[in-house]
Amino acid sequence: MLTLLLGMMILDANLRLSGFFAMAGGWVMRRAHRPLALLAAVAATAGVFSAFLVNDAVCLVLAPLVAELTLTLQRNPVPYLLVAAMASNIGSTATITGNPQNMMIGSFSHIPYVNFAAALAPVALFGLLLTVVLIALLHRREFASGAQLTAPSTPIRFHRVLMWRALAGTALVAALFFAGQPPAKVAIIVGGLLLLTRRVRSERVYAQIDWSLLLMFAGLFIIVAGAKHGLLSGEVVAASGRLHSIALPVLAALTAILSNLVSNVPVVVLRPFIDSLRDPAQAWLTVAMASTLAGNLTVLGSIANLIVVQRAAASGVVIGFWDYCRVGVPLTLLTLAIGTLWL
Repeated sequence: MLTLLLGMMILDANLRLSGFFAMAGGWVMRRAHRPLALLAAVAATAGVFSAFLVNDAVCLVLAPLVAELTLTLQRNPVPYLLVAAMASNIGSTATITGNPQNMMIGSFSHIPYVNFAAALAPVALFGLLLTVVLIALLHRREFASGAQLTAPSTPIRFHRVLMWRALAGTALVAALFFAGQPPAKVAIIVGGLLLLTRRVRSERVYAQIDWSLLLMFAGLFIIVAGAKHGLLSGEVVAASGRLHSIALPVLAALTAILSNLVSNVPVVVLRPFIDSLRDPAQAWLTVAMASTLAGNLTVLGSIANLIVVQRAAASGVVIGFWDYCRVGVPLTLLTLAIGTLWL
């Protein structure tokens, strides 16, 4: 799992340093000529990128871009920034590489990349549509006018050769993932190949990597081993096995609650019990779905939310706790219900 996360971070860093995220996001959003179309464009950009790349990296680049564009257009930036954060969380549900939690679940469960995506991509797609509808309804004043938008053509600096190398690496990684190759091996090999260049110093790539996150997950694996040996008695295994017919809704609710209290720990705490269930793969998919979608409940629910709020504040835009929760709470409850019913 650590090699998968490191490899994806190297890939994300190359895309970010090349200017790809800023260029692609700006290109999409500047072609939205109505407020509702702009909202949908931000949701699609955040959701699609976050499905295949680590969602935190997507928000780092997208949030200031959205804030700058909406302020330039003299629109209320809050709903567009909210959809960037929430769509990023929801889009990352779709695949193993969408967020670190899914990577950990993929490592524990050994669910093939294609099977994981086939199970959860429909939930992510419906969640993205629901996000746009809910934000548009709760911010009717912003979207009721249907005003014509004309975004200025702002030059964006990008490194053409580095961008094409990073895009080729991304395409190769995605193709090999869907071909059934081991994600960790694919990500670290392609990431290593991207470091073999004189066009960008390796130190610049390393500076983009979240080393503290890698260290945290290394510690979590130690906790997992201790929990497995300390918590998984014969009685617990037998009791867990009897829950197979009713566990999924309960497991989804428990995971959502714990995710907002202690972040990634639910995966660690629940692993001994999930592995003992009669259908652990389905249970792991439920945990992946619930722990990710629960990140939309409050502004503290995920790192992506905090990144968007902080980047918005740097642009002079304040997203209050209530501003977030009035959309996040109903969205989370609805998407969790839909995801649980789907699974």
